[in-house]
Amino acid sequence: MAVFLTQDTRAIVQGITGRVARVQTRWMLECGSPVVAGVTPGKGGDRVHGLPVHDVVAEAVEKYGANASVIFVPAARALAAAEEAVDAGLRLIVLISENVPILDAVRARERARAKGATLIGPNTPGLMSPGIGKLGLMPVSLFSLGPVGIVSRSGTLAYEVAGRLTEARLGQSTVIGIGGDPVVGLDLGEVLGAFEDDSQTEAVVIVGEIGGVQEEMAARVVAAMAKPVVAYVAGRTAPPGRRMGHAGAIIARDRGTVESKARALSEAGARVVSSPAEIVPALAAALR
Repeated sequence: MAVFLTQDTRAIVQGITGRVARVQTRWMLECGSPVVAGVTPGKGGDRVHGLPVHDVVAEAVEKYGANASVIFVPAARALAAAEEAVDAGLRLIVLISENVPILDAVRARERARAKGATLIGPNTPGLMSPGIGKLGLMPVSLFSLGPVGIVSRSGTLAYEVAGRLTEARLGQSTVIGIGGDPVVGLDLGEVLGAFEDDSQTEAVVIVGEIGGVQEEMAARVVAAMAKPVVAYVAGRTAPPGRRMGHAGAIIARDRGTVESKARALSEAGARVVSSPAEIVPALAAALR
């Protein structure tokens, strides 16, 4: 089975009548994703790509048994949307929205954890479980079904790694982009724990990046894992003092560097590679 997005998922799209959400909903449906309805306040009664639209999340939960949501709303409304999803009892919430204020992200994460829900994001491309579908933005053509779990802080690098694995006939169980902001709902270590417990996943790829301490903290989980882990940390050639694309890519003194992350993961037992091109050979060797 896959992790987080499974055969039991029944998802809604919050903000489904927006321009981006309409397009992404169509692409999610085209790859068979388990999307059952949409929600936009004031648009109840409309239909988007054949899906019914409701004014509030609770209506969609009651009528269609929804248990997950993918949220496409402006940053200013992201916290309210996430809280509505959590309070309606949804167990998986994928918050795509960018530029969510840090305090709002903290509040959304704490509300989700208090209610036992899993929050992925904000600023995430979502997740993909080949054979089941996707919740988010990931380009379907690069993925294939198989035994490798991928967890990434970068959306585009997750796509690149998945594409390289697919070309090498190494399919994926689930691919998750946790988001590039300083505060995210689901952290790297929690995803690794889920992959360790997943019967379909035989090996895991970590795609990290400079800044923050996600990788250093996740090293403790790697040390306890029985499954092989291959890790790549992006940003080795990033010039000091330069502002990078992700809000979470902040180095504080000697913490958060590529070297400190690679050292922590390597000491924990991961095979750390220095470029995406080295991931496939390292993974193939680990699976022999």
